[in-house]
Amino acid sequence: MLEEHFFQCPYCWEKISILLDLTGGSQSYVEDCEVCCQPISIYFDAQDGILENFSADAAQ
Repeated sequence: MLEEHFFQCPYCWEKISILLDLTGGSQSYVEDCEVCCQPISIYFDAQDGILENFSADAAQ
């Protein structure tokens, strides 16, 4: 189950979207901002197809 999620880039503050796979439980990875190309650490947790937690922080 894919769901579009909107969040604000921690670098340029632009609103961007991402597709999340809510069937996989917890996931974390780094993805570049589609506007400023800076690396963003994405973390989310999904239970039973429902997004429980989401964070998008500047990658270290």
